Amino acid sequence: MNYGINLKALRERIGLTLISTAKVINVSDTLYSRYEKEKQTIPLKHLITLCHFFDVSLDYIFDFTDLKKYPKYNKNIDNVKIINRLKEFRKDNNLTQEELANQLNVARTIIVEYEKGKYLISLHALYTICKTYHYSADYLLGFIDKPQKILNEN
Repeated sequence: MNYGINLKALRERIGLTLISTAKVINVSDTLYSRYEKEKQTIPLKHLITLCHFFDVSLDYIFDFTDLKKYPKYNKNIDNVKIINRLKEFRKDNNLTQEELANQLNVARTIIVEYEKGKYLISLHALYTICKTYHYSADYLLGFIDKPQKILNEN
């Protein structure tokens, strides 16, 4: 996914240690190191926290855009927006919950739970949707209000 490379570059650019960065998300430096090396998938909530800490967008961390941050960027997670935008995405692409679940290699019930707002979408599911359909992660999560198409170079 390349988020680890980008997190490390941001951390090093401002001169932070692994230990100090790990404290931002309240994990051990060993675990944070595993996140940067992508040996372990970082939970989306931690990645969002780090994006806000480094003042960059998820799309930037994912290498979907060269723009570090969008104008009018909202840092609050709005579950209603997430629910509506996931449903909107699925319907705009003529996908049933079952079809999307198959593409993401998850059970349909997981998609149902995402669309009910019971669970925050997983990092893998978010990245796969955005990469496959050229959607902005920041838009799907409600951080920006204007839909953005993303780069498809990586």
